[in-house]
Amino acid sequence: MKMKLLGAIAAVALVAACESTPTETNTGAGSATGPRPGSQEDLVVNVGDRVFFDFDSFSVRPDGRSTLQRQAEWLGRYGSVNVQVAGHADERGTREYNLALGQRRANAARDLLVAQGVAGARVSTISFGKDRPIALGSNEEAWAQNRVAITSVR
Repeated sequence: MKMKLLGAIAAVALVAACESTPTETNTGAGSATGPRPGSQEDLVVNVGDRVFFDFDSFSVRPDGRSTLQRQAEWLGRYGSVNVQVAGHADERGTREYNLALGQRRANAARDLLVAQGVAGARVSTISFGKDRPIALGSNEEAWAQNRVAITSVR
């Protein structure tokens, strides 16, 4: 009988422990519910991870320059963070052409980060061309979303 009673008490204690929620503490390094500083989520929420391009172009637009400026400042705050810039293209054109265009876009974004003082060894590039579309569809809205370079924390 004692074993059943002890087993029941242990089960109740276990369930009670599972149902409790941890208390939130503010360490001064950001909100307990916000993104962890220096994380991918922090980059996306507080800086922006995407630079868009015009059709058949790898020239960084003014809005992209300001995004890359913010990314460079963010990378300056988090010196141990490395990133990868992935270049994409819309579905028009050959696979080979779009891989090359995606690489030129990734390189253009990387070059601007380096020009802003980010060590080149911290920024790698890759091209997905048209092989990994961001938006599905065969219209200008989808194509505009796919003409992009995306910075990701590595």
